[in-house]
Amino acid sequence: MILDTFDNHTLRLRTPAKVNLFLEVLEKRPDGFHNINSAFQAVSLYDIIEFSPLDKPGVAIKVMNNNDLTTGEDNLIARAYNLMKTRYGLSGGLSVVLEKNIPVAAGLAGGSSDAAATILAINILFELGLDFPEMATFSSEIGSDLPFFFSSGQAIVTGRGENVEETTLPADYWLVLVTPDFPISTADSYAALKRDLTYSKNPFSLARCQTVDELLHALNGTGNDFEEVHFRSFSKLERIRDELFKCGALRARMSGSGPTMFGIFGAAPKLEQRDLQNRGDWQLYTVKPIALPKQMQF
Repeated sequence: MILDTFDNHTLRLRTPAKVNLFLEVLEKRPDGFHNINSAFQAVSLYDIIEFSPLDKPGVAIKVMNNNDLTTGEDNLIARAYNLMKTRYGLSGGLSVVLEKNIPVAAGLAGGSSDAAATILAINILFELGLDFPEMATFSSEIGSDLPFFFSSGQAIVTGRGENVEETTLPADYWLVLVTPDFPISTADSYAALKRDLTYSKNPFSLARCQTVDELLHALNGTGNDFEEVHFRSFSKLERIRDELFKCGALRARMSGSGPTMFGIFGAAPKLEQRDLQNRGDWQLYTVKPIALPKQMQF
C-alpha cells in the first residue's frame, strides 16, 4: 500500500494489483486449500481508498466506479474491519470510500489488496501499534493473498499464500494487462485442476536474475497451471495471448486464476493500431512493476 495523504483523521491509500510471473498449483491440503508456488509482483494499477474513523462501531463502505461490488459482510474490507474489531476490541467504526479501478475477480488480487489496506488503516487510525510482520500474519486469516501486500512488492509465495519470501528481481520492464468480459470462479478453477492430497510435483525454483533478459529466460521453465484448464473452456484467452505476442510481448500468460492475461514488454508498448486497443469489451491497462514501502511516515 502507498500512502497519499493523512490529515483531518482521513487516510488516503493507493492499493496495487499484483500479477503472478509464474504460478504452480500443488497438492491439496488437509484444510481444503491448495499449496502454491508463485512469484508475485505488485504493479502500478491502483484502487484508491479513503478511510475515516466513526464514533460508533460498524463499517460503512461507499464504492465508486463499480455498481456490482457488494458492500455487505462478504466484502473483504468489511471482513477485515470485523475481524480487527473482535481481535482488538475497537470501540469505533470505519467509513470507507473506495474508488475501484482494479477489475473484480480477475486474478489481480484487488480485493485482497483493499483488505490489507483496511488492516493498515485501522492500525494507524486506532493507534494499535502493529508492525508489518504482525499485520501480515493477522491478514492471512482473511485471505491467502493478503500477506503479500505487507511485503516490498516482489516475493516468492508458497503454502496457501501465507509464506512470503521477498526477492530481488529486475523490474525495468512494462506490462500490458488485458481483462476480458467474463468472470472465472477461483473455487471452480482449483476444482477443475483436480489436485488431491496425493498430487506430487517438484516445485519450480526461480534462478537469480540480474537483467530482464535473464528473468525472461528463467520464466521459460514455467507458466501458470490454470491455463491448462481455462484455455480449453475460454478460447478468448488464447486469442488475447496471441494478440499480446503480435503487439511485441516477450512473454504472455495468465495472472492468478484468471481471466486477466498479461504481456511483458521491454519498452513502453504502442497499442493504438492493434485489436487489443479496439476491443470495447476488454479492459486494457499498461503498467510497470512497483516496490511497496515497508513502513509509513506521517
